[in-house]
Amino acid sequence: MKIINYGSLNIDLVYQVDHIVQPGETIASTEHQVFAGGKGANQSAALARAGASIFHAGQIGQDGQFLVDKLQGLGVDMQFTQTVAGHTGHALIQVEKSGQNSIVLYPGTNATQTRAHIDATLNAFGQGDILLLQNEINEIPYLIEKAAARGLRIALNPAPFSPEVLGYPLEHIEFLIVNETEAEGLVGSPSEDLMASLAQRLPNAQILLTLGEKGAHYRSAQTQHYIAALRVEAVDTTAAGDTFSGYFLAAIAAGSRVEMALVRATHAAALCVMQRGAIDSIPNKKYVDKSLQEKGITNEI
Repeated sequence: MKIINYGSLNIDLVYQVDHIVQPGETIASTEHQVFAGGKGANQSAALARAGASIFHAGQIGQDGQFLVDKLQGLGVDMQFTQTVAGHTGHALIQVEKSGQNSIVLYPGTNATQTRAHIDATLNAFGQGDILLLQNEINEIPYLIEKAAARGLRIALNPAPFSPEVLGYPLEHIEFLIVNETEAEGLVGSPSEDLMASLAQRLPNAQILLTLGEKGAHYRSAQTQHYIAALRVEAVDTTAAGDTFSGYFLAAIAAGSRVEMALVRATHAAALCVMQRGAIDSIPNKKYVDKSLQEKGITNEI
C-alpha cells in the first residue's frame, strides 16, 4: 500500500510573541525563525517519521527548493513535486507564551495545481493506495473524484476550513480528520454531539475528531473509540494536528488496529507540542516507540 499526499508546501515565518496581536495593535517579537512547513509538508514529514512509505505531490516556486530538500532528507519521495513560476506559499505564524498560535497564509504556488499534473501523478497509484488531502491547495474536488475513480482510499483533513469544503464530493472520503472548528463548519453550526452530527453527514466515513488537550474521538459505522491526551507542557502547537494525522494513517497503512493507531497518533502529537517549529517538532518513530514502551504500552508496529 502506497500513500500519496497531494498537499501544500510553505515557508513558515515564525514570530515568538507575548500574546497574539489584536486589531489595531503593534507588538514586538522576541524571536524570528524560518521553517519548512505547510499542512501538506507537515503531514508528509509526520508520515515519514512514523515509518510510512510516503510520496508528496505539489508545487513550489524557485524560492522553495529547501522544502524539497528538507522532505527528501526525511525520506519523503518528492518525484511528484514540481517547481513552477511564482512564489512558494508561506505562512506568518505568531506563537505566544502558552504555545497557542495564530497563522496567516499566502497560498502562492499551492493555488496553481493543474489537472494535467494531477492526472499524471494519480496514474502512478491505484486500488487500495491512500490519497491524503488537506485544504491548502486548489483542485481538491477534482483530486477526490479522480482518486475515487481509481479506487484509492481518500483521507481528508479539511484545514483550514472554508465554506467551499461543503461542496466537495465528501461521499468519497474514507478517513475524515477534523478538529472542533472544522467539524462545526461541516455540520453547519455548534452541536452538542459533533461526532453524531458528522456521522449523520458522512455515514460511510471513518471520522477522527481531535480535541487538543481533551484527546480524540473515532467513529465508524461499526465502532467508536476515545483516547485521552497525554498531559505535557506545550510550547508550540503548530504541527500537533498534522502529526496526529500522519501517525494515524501510517499506523493504519502498516496494518495496526484503530485503537493502537489512535494511541500512537495521540502520543506523537503530545511529544510534538513540547518542541518549537512545524516539521522540526515532529517526533520520529524511535522516539515515539521508546516513550510508549516507557509507559508500558505494547507496540504493535
